[in-house]
Amino acid sequence: MEPAVLLLDEVMAGLNAKEVEWAMDLIRQVNGRGVTILVIEHVMKAIMGVSHRVLVLHHGRRIALGPPREVAADPAVIEAYLGRGYAARQQAGA
Repeated sequence: MEPAVLLLDEVMAGLNAKEVEWAMDLIRQVNGRGVTILVIEHVMKAIMGVSHRVLVLHHGRRIALGPPREVAADPAVIEAYLGRGYAARQQAGA
């Protein structure tokens, strides 16, 4: 079918660790053929392992956009997903 864009919504849900690795490899292969892939996913291992750029929404508002490692370290992302207390402890330790 040769799509230009592939949309994936929570495809890792319910997969075991081996299946997640297999799915990540498949996503990389498809992307390597020039297909743009938009992934909506909560399995962070998968997002960090296949993404070139990450967009984080919180209550429908963009709070971060950029390379996976930068976004994962963003205080707004940490607060939104792990809570204010955790974010405060992370900033105090930094």
